[in-house]
Amino acid sequence: MTPPRSPALALVVDVVLVIVFAAIGRATHDGDVLGPFGSGLATTAWPFVAALLVGWLVTRAWRAPLAIVRTALPVWAVTVILGMALRAVSGQGVAVAFVIVAAITLALFLLGWRGVAALVARVRRTRAR
Repeated sequence: MTPPRSPALALVVDVVLVIVFAAIGRATHDGDVLGPFGSGLATTAWPFVAALLVGWLVTRAWRAPLAIVRTALPVWAVTVILGMALRAVSGQGVAVAFVIVAAITLALFLLGWRGVAALVARVRRTRAR
């Protein structure tokens, strides 16, 4: 299996990880991940998914979807900051502890998978020599 080089696949990985983040939060605090008809997960996830998409647009992430500094860091920052702003305007909580946990978790997710992909690519290049 090779690391995802396709921008579409990288975007899907990012979206899935943001939804996983929301699901973990719901499971931890609510116990009901989906809520009625999945509306609970959708309510929790949408601000961050929307912010992630804006981050992709602002950074033009499709040009270098695996780049950690050029793509992942700014996409992460936009996802956290705009995601929290969208949560606030939609009447959802933005307690300081939640902001900290969200920032750390989303950093691990959005930067982490790219770091793993880079490591896998490096190992493969080394083995191919």
